[in-house]
Amino acid sequence: MEKEESQNKEDQNLKDENSELRTDKQTPEVTGNKEEEEQLSPEDEIAKLKDKVARTFAEMENQRRRFEKEKDEAFEYGGFSFARETLNLLDNLERSKQTLESDETIKDKDTLKKLMEHIDIINKDMISIFKKNNIEPIKAINEKLDPNLHQAMMEVEDDTKDQGTIVQEIQKGFMMKDRLLRPSLVAVSKKKVEEKESDQKNQENQEKEVKN
Repeated sequence: MEKEESQNKEDQNLKDENSELRTDKQTPEVTGNKEEEEQLSPEDEIAKLKDKVARTFAEMENQRRRFEKEKDEAFEYGGFSFARETLNLLDNLERSKQTLESDETIKDKDTLKKLMEHIDIINKDMISIFKKNNIEPIKAINEKLDPNLHQAMMEVEDDTKDQGTIVQEIQKGFMMKDRLLRPSLVAVSKKKVEEKESDQKNQENQEKEVKN
């Protein structure tokens, strides 16, 4: 019995020793984690929090500015699509005018003149309403072609104008404040073929004289 009790005590001691060894091995890891957590001083922690707060406020300010910009654009250009569609009424008035003027049955009659007067009144009233809402027609005739405002549909030979000058307005264009509502459809001038050839010959002769 005494031997068995002695043996049990020895086994228990070995277990206790092994348990202590395992505890000792784990202690450095726990201590290391605590040291990492305690590396930031209170001042560093405060600076870190201040940086987070500053970033949050900056993001909130950017969002506020974006919202203000979208709100302003919605207020200023909210009727942009409606205005562009309304321009079709002006186009229809112009087409009606041209159709009536070419109608031989009423040409040179008082009825036609009265119709033209009424159409012109309606047209002027619509232009006036557009202007009150910051919608202005684009200048075209005798202006130099501007790709940002005009769309050239055809070329017309005209020696009296510089090449690229607008000589005909096919469809009137409009601006809404600083935005293009629709471009002007225009015809631009070009020089005659004979004149182009003459200009090329004159240029070639000048180059030869310079070389000589």
